[in-house]
Amino acid sequence: MTDWTSKVALVTGGRSGIGAAIADALAEKGVRVITAQRGEDSVHESIVADFLRPDTPKRVVEQVISKAGQLDMLVNNAGLMREGTAIEMSEKDFSDTLQLNLTAPFMLIKHALPHLIAAKGGIVNIGSIEGLGSNPRHSAYCASKAGIHAMTRGVAVDHGPDGVRCNAIAPGWIDTELNTAFIASLGDPEAFRAQIGGIHPVGRTGKPEEVATLARWLLSDEAAFVTGQVWTVDGGRTSKLSLP
Repeated sequence: MTDWTSKVALVTGGRSGIGAAIADALAEKGVRVITAQRGEDSVHESIVADFLRPDTPKRVVEQVISKAGQLDMLVNNAGLMREGTAIEMSEKDFSDTLQLNLTAPFMLIKHALPHLIAAKGGIVNIGSIEGLGSNPRHSAYCASKAGIHAMTRGVAVDHGPDGVRCNAIAPGWIDTELNTAFIASLGDPEAFRAQIGGIHPVGRTGKPEEVATLARWLLSDEAAFVTGQVWTVDGGRTSKLSLP
């Protein structure tokens, strides 16, 4: 059984959406959760952090250690999506996407590893089904999420001997605040929701809590033999072929 109450977790982007659901799921078990994002978190302890700044990952890890004295779990959830084809997208937008979605998680892992090794801890990276396929005008986002998936495997291979496990979750369409607001802004939200639900074999979109449950299990002792994997949570969407 996992001794949750002795653990400290850092969740980036933990103030809303999937990150908030993961932070809540861990806190429910007694984990001391610290979130890091651009604003204060009214629910959990938090660190104000802009992960577009290259010096932020090191500072955030140092602040967690200063606050809690240890770090047992790292959840890299903070993300950015800027749309555009390769012709349309600026170099800055491409660079920002990679910085926030891939470089910052790598640097967080780098600076957290000494503490995670001491704790025999775990890492969960939030990827995307767009690391496996693509929606239109998402080439930069897809590149960053495919990179997260590959990095997950590399970290698992390198640091498994140190007792650190690293897994990724690739969510599909999840009803986050952002997606819910997008649907509400459409002319016929109910028609769109029926349409988007219809591309999923389970007949609906997902809930943040359904991603959080998996993340918590991956960080538990029950998943002690699980590492280097990318877990797809998409209601079967990527398994369903389109009609001819």
